[in-house]
Amino acid sequence: MGMPFSVSLVVAIGLGALVGAGAVSGARAELEPDETGVSLTLPPPAPHQVWLPDVVLRHSKLFDGDTGQVLGIVDATWGPSGRPPLLSRARNELYVVEPVYERGHRGARRDFVTIYDAVTLDVKGEIEIPPRSAEVGHGVALVGLEDDQRFLAIFNQDPSNSVSIVDLETRRFVEEIVIAGCALVYPTGSRSFGTLCGDGTALELQLDEQGHEQRQVASDPFFEVIDDPLHDKGARDGARWLFASFEGYLHEIDFSGERPVVAARWSLFDEAQRNQKWRIGGARHSAFHRGTGQLYVLVHQGERGSHKDPGAEVWVYDVKARARVRTIQAASLLPAFLRPQMDVARGSWMDWLLGAVLPNPGVHSIAVTQDDAPLLFMRHGEIGAVGVYDATSGRHLRDLDEVGIAGAGIVVP
Repeated sequence: MGMPFSVSLVVAIGLGALVGAGAVSGARAELEPDETGVSLTLPPPAPHQVWLPDVVLRHSKLFDGDTGQVLGIVDATWGPSGRPPLLSRARNELYVVEPVYERGHRGARRDFVTIYDAVTLDVKGEIEIPPRSAEVGHGVALVGLEDDQRFLAIFNQDPSNSVSIVDLETRRFVEEIVIAGCALVYPTGSRSFGTLCGDGTALELQLDEQGHEQRQVASDPFFEVIDDPLHDKGARDGARWLFASFEGYLHEIDFSGERPVVAARWSLFDEAQRNQKWRIGGARHSAFHRGTGQLYVLVHQGERGSHKDPGAEVWVYDVKARARVRTIQAASLLPAFLRPQMDVARGSWMDWLLGAVLPNPGVHSIAVTQDDAPLLFMRHGEIGAVGVYDATSGRHLRDLDEVGIAGAGIVVP
């Protein structure tokens, strides 16, 4: 039996610090004179870019998934969810929702939407909103940018549930819409979004031209809130959202009509797999590739109540055929975490040794790019590295290291 992951991670960190200290002590980095006073800008948005927030260091890093290079960093205030920036291509702006406390972590609170230039990452302005924006550890569906990129919808919980609407064109707070008994924000169109409700229904809200509430309409009840609730980490396909239940049944909600319509659920696991205790788990366990109609789902073997546990396999489903088409194995991220600290080259004998002796803790989150040659990103919430895979073949291409300290967030713009 191997060491528990928490123990092995401590050992790994200690090993990296010990060996890394020896490597660094003999090196000295010097800045060349012509490297000072240089103003950099981001390259144009590309399909394989990914935002990776860090809840400890309070920032989000933008990586190039093809090269592993860090392209830029955007700061954030305190918050357990590590909400990444939302990109508006129409305005070349980034938006971050931030609660600010008068004395750091206490005192009077004010909430803002901070606006960054998407090319220079300079702060362009801010919009004050009601100080009620919700925080959830996984950071999923707390903020939604409508498809016309004019209105921002922000989920509030204080303690009642509501949504703040922000007009990004006029840079003003529009109104707060009460959604009692419902939670989170799932964009469904140019000026509409859905939310999940405690009575087993889905609710869709439509905005008018000025961003005010135009109508609310609910679906029929379609899931068991007590016996088999839905995971809130849905995967989007245009006006359709895919949600898996705790027991592994997929629910497809179509928001394109007059009211939300739910297709008959189907099982992600057959009887043999259920007997082997395969389950969905993690912080962001689903990702959908629209071009192929394939759903990527993070799975593990565990008992009821293990829905937050990481997994070491991603099962890929053809949603139209309602069938699994392949499995992608997640490599251990511990070697990737240690390589830069120990100055170990990938593919070296030391890299092989790390892979042989260290356990595989699995991953908490996945995300897939939407191009014709998609990448699949995998992240563990406590390891400063991210695995990059060919989403079609499942081949492990590279790792993004020095990602940060902690956080499960992973977002493809």
